[in-house]
Amino acid sequence: MYKKVFALCLLISFGNVCSKVTIVEQALSYDDVLLVPQRSTVTSRRNVDTKTRLTKNIELNMPIVSSNMDTVTESTMAIAMAQLGGIGIIHRFNTIDDQVQEVRKVKRYRNAIIDEPLTIHYKCTIGQARELMKAEGIKGLLVINDTNILVGILTYRDIRFRPDETLLVENLMTPRKRMIVGTADISVAEAKILMVAHRIEKLPLVDNSGKVAGLITSKDIYIKSEFPSASLDQQGRLIVGAAIGVKEDSFERARALVEAGVDVLVIDIAHGHSTLALDTLKNVKTTFPHIDIIAGNVATAQGTRDLIEAGADAIKVGVGPGSICTTRITTGSGYPQLSAVIHCANEANKYDIPLIADGGIRYSGDITKAIAAGAATVMLGSLLAGTDESPGIPFIKNGKKYKVVRGMASFGANLGRKERVKGKQNMLDFVPEGVEALKPYKGSVVDTINQLLGGFYSGMSYCGVNSIRELRGNGIFVQITPAGTIESHAHDVQQLV
Repeated sequence: MYKKVFALCLLISFGNVCSKVTIVEQALSYDDVLLVPQRSTVTSRRNVDTKTRLTKNIELNMPIVSSNMDTVTESTMAIAMAQLGGIGIIHRFNTIDDQVQEVRKVKRYRNAIIDEPLTIHYKCTIGQARELMKAEGIKGLLVINDTNILVGILTYRDIRFRPDETLLVENLMTPRKRMIVGTADISVAEAKILMVAHRIEKLPLVDNSGKVAGLITSKDIYIKSEFPSASLDQQGRLIVGAAIGVKEDSFERARALVEAGVDVLVIDIAHGHSTLALDTLKNVKTTFPHIDIIAGNVATAQGTRDLIEAGADAIKVGVGPGSICTTRITTGSGYPQLSAVIHCANEANKYDIPLIADGGIRYSGDITKAIAAGAATVMLGSLLAGTDESPGIPFIKNGKKYKVVRGMASFGANLGRKERVKGKQNMLDFVPEGVEALKPYKGSVVDTINQLLGGFYSGMSYCGVNSIRELRGNGIFVQITPAGTIESHAHDVQQLV
């Protein structure tokens, strides 16, 4: 690509002190370039292959990752992203138990066969059953006795009209003798036939002794057919990532998340090229070598190299490009995102480690540019923050519907974080590097992702490629002027919306 490289060294004398200042290059952001159109053999944008790698060992069916921000990704967003073929990263700005619970919700949402279904003892109360259903986000519990023998099933329908909370489960459950059950070795296809024939939504599985061996639900069978490109683990469950920090409870949090079944950990720190990040990465990777770890954020080849050599399975690139990030103006540090992606990708390619372009994506065309520059996936934050699946409740302001989005280095995020840590409430010690903002309500994230993917499909066609593998790192860019940027957007018209 076209770029100007400056080897400019300024020697400034202050008495006997000589200061050396270096400007290494003219760096570029997404708006500074366009991809040069190439001859295309794509007959339909639906025919392009969007499979890519998230990490060294994890593949996705689309190149979009939802950010580990507390106004973007909890279990609801992570479920939606994985069903669409991407992945969501559960944020860390909660207790360890809360974060683990969010991971478990994703893991339990879709499963061809649930190996360890939630159960409740027949002598428990209806109140206890209701609380368990609410906490786990489910509508049915298998009922067992002291030896794990299936004795019944309790569904939300049984407790819908709020019976006495002190009643025992055995008083309202459907007993075993009235249930349809399957054997432990039944196939999903066989289970579907059985469930249709008996018009049931849940099929408990038992072994030869009558002990609970699993559960198949009609919802899981339906979802499996509705989202054929979902990102799944080896057990047929949705994949999910979770973030950890570099201080305090980071190791304890990592252990709990791994035990909960998380597929990938993200070391969440704004300046990833630091001793704190490197030490955390080495320690966690040594203890949990079977878990892939995404490390970052960095913006240089050296930062990329150091994290990879410390054990990173993917690198997150981006220092200050996010729409709600103020790191660059607060600290004076950063790197324009397109150039950062190019430099980091060139280094990561030497180790065959994938790159995540985190921040700065405003349009679908930016996704095309990021991947053409060398990224394997892009991480989105504020673009997803106004959707149904993002955490938070929509509200009305001046007749319009909004949701809140905030940077995780913003004042509000850190105030909430420090209030949860006893003895660390002195906000005078904190300098914010992010803002809080309103995002117009957008409806379902499915619509947002489909719009972004549609533009990305077309972008691949314009680049003359049929797959992300062909596009990644092979972009031909032309640098444009401010007039070219204006020309790229709608102009000289009054838009209807």
